[in-house]
Parts: sequence; structure tokens; C-alpha cells
Amino acid sequence: MKTVGILLILLGVIGILMGSMMFGDIGLAALIGALSALLSGIGFVKVDKLIN
Repeated sequence: MKTVGILLILLGVIGILMGSMMFGDIGLAALIGALSALLSGIGFVKVDKLIN
């Protein structure tokens, strides 16, 4: 579960960087997707700490 969280955090950071380079609605959609991946990755890491 921790590895999934770390991968989602990395995907979110890379997505935010890529989304900031895009124009218009596509960039906004990419930023929203990257932000949701980042937040869910943080949630996965926190839940893993609570379980263990």
C-alpha cells in the first residue's frame, strides 16, 4: 500500500509539472487529475502508517 501511495505522489508531481506547460482546458484537466492523484497518494501513505 505504501508503494502505491508513493507512486501516486510521484505521478501527481509529474502531472502538475506537465499540466503547467499545457494550454487551455486540457492543462486544467491535467492539473485536476494530477492533484487528485497527489491527494490520494498522500491518503494511501497516511492509511498505511495507521494500519502498521
